[in-house]
Amino acid sequence: MARLLPVPAERNLPGRRHQLLKDHLMREAQQSTAAATAKSRPRRRLAFVAIPLAAGAMAAALAAGGGLFDQHSTTSPSSAVASGPSSHPRIASPAAVLLDRIATVAASKPSLAIRDDQYVRITSKAAYSSISDTDPVLRLGKPEVTQFWFSVDGSRPGLMRADGTDIKLDASPAGTDKAPALSNPTYRYLESLPTDPDKLLKKIYDETKGKGPGPDQEAFVTIGDLLKNQLVPPKASAALYKAAARIPGVTVVSDAVDAAGRHGTAVARVHDGERTEWIFDRQSLEFLGERSVMVKDTPSAKAGQVTATTAVLARTIADRLPEGWERAGAGPGAAPGRAS
Repeated sequence: MARLLPVPAERNLPGRRHQLLKDHLMREAQQSTAAATAKSRPRRRLAFVAIPLAAGAMAAALAAGGGLFDQHSTTSPSSAVASGPSSHPRIASPAAVLLDRIATVAASKPSLAIRDDQYVRITSKAAYSSISDTDPVLRLGKPEVTQFWFSVDGSRPGLMRADGTDIKLDASPAGTDKAPALSNPTYRYLESLPTDPDKLLKKIYDETKGKGPGPDQEAFVTIGDLLKNQLVPPKASAALYKAAARIPGVTVVSDAVDAAGRHGTAVARVHDGERTEWIFDRQSLEFLGERSVMVKDTPSAKAGQVTATTAVLARTIADRLPEGWERAGAGPGAAPGRAS
C-alpha cells in the first residue's frame, strides 16, 4: 500500500526553510519565576505528521485499509509487540506511511551552509499546565512567546529571552561534562547522527536505556525533543522520522491545533492517559508545533483537556547574540534538554 502512494510533488514544498520548535526551556524559565509551591506536571510528547491531501483517493484508500485518520486508536504497543529497536513492526501502518512521506520531504531540503560561529535562533509560543498545593487540578497557563539563540557548535553561550527577561545559556563544548549528546544536542552534533534509521533508533534506545517511563515512550520522546527543539539537518531529520515510524504505538490524528491556532495533521503516541502530538501543515508538511491532550479522566484532568501546546513562529540563523546579552542572568544549559 505504501508503495502505491504518490510522493508529494516538489512544487508543493515551500521555498522558505523549516520552522523549528524550541519550547523546552520555556518551562524552565516559568519554573524559575513561579511560586515555590507551584508543582509542574511532566509533559509527554506526540509526533504528528501532515501529508498533502490534494489526492482525495489517497485518504480513501488508506481509510479502506484500516483508517488513515483514526483519532481513537488506543492500542497498547506492549500488547502487540515487545519493546526495543529489534522488535519494531515493518507493517506499513497509516502512521508509518505518513512518517515516510514527511521523511521524503525533509530529505529533499537543501543543506544550509552554517558556520560554527553562528547561532540557531528559534521563536516559539507555548503554554503548559501546572498544579499547586491549593489547586490540584491541571490548569493551562497563558501562552508566552520565547526566543532562543543556540551556538551552532556549542562552544559559545546561548541566550533565552522570555517575558522581558534574558537568561544566559551555558556553552556545551566537546570534551567537557556538558558535551553535546542526544539530551543536549547542537546543530553540529545532529549532523553527526547516523542517517540509517535502524542504526539511529538503536543508538537512541541504547543511550536512553533505563530512563523515562519505558523504552518505547522514551525513544519517542527523545526523537520528538530533537525534532522540535533544534534545527535538524535534512538527512538527520529524515532518519529521525523514519526511526519514529518503527516505534510501536504510533497513530494518526486527522486534526490538531497548535498554540498559534493553526490546524494540521498529526502522528501521535499515547502514554499514561495522555496523547502527545507533533502537528504538521497538511500542504507544506512544515512542522507547526506540539500539543498534549488527555484521552482519559484522571484526578487532575479530564479527557479532551489540552495540557500543553506550542507553536513555532520563526526559525533563522543569526551571526551574533542580540545587543545587551552580556547582562543576562545565569540560566540552564545552552543545548535543549527535556522540559519537566
